[in-house]
Amino acid sequence: MKEIEYKEIRKFGRKKLEELFLSVEWSSGKYPEMLVKAMEHYETVYSAWDGDRLVGMLCAMDDGVMTAYVHYLLVHPEYQGCGIGRRLVEMAKEKYRDYLKIVLIAYDRGVRFYENCGFRQAADSVAMYFTDMED
Repeated sequence: MKEIEYKEIRKFGRKKLEELFLSVEWSSGKYPEMLVKAMEHYETVYSAWDGDRLVGMLCAMDDGVMTAYVHYLLVHPEYQGCGIGRRLVEMAKEKYRDYLKIVLIAYDRGVRFYENCGFRQAADSVAMYFTDMED
């Protein structure tokens, strides 16, 4: 593994996105053409690269002044535990440092990671979603 390079780009090949998303078993990886289009519309896209291999990504949306929403944070399993996720979160925290809050949905296996990055669970909310697509 070379030194990881971090980039702020929005154009990705479908294969690179498909490989990364499927590596963490996210159903979004089954729709690589949609992912390619989605990346172009996020306000913030930070990616981590090992040479020409996409190994991590954080995507966020924001309202421009108050709240940012981290939609995706994923790191290829072969690279987890190397500080890539933490670095991507720190990049987002720096960009949104003047906002009132950064919001995200943490699944059970990620709660401790996000707590270690300074996030805390909201006591008065429940994550919800609607989709017609199969998971």
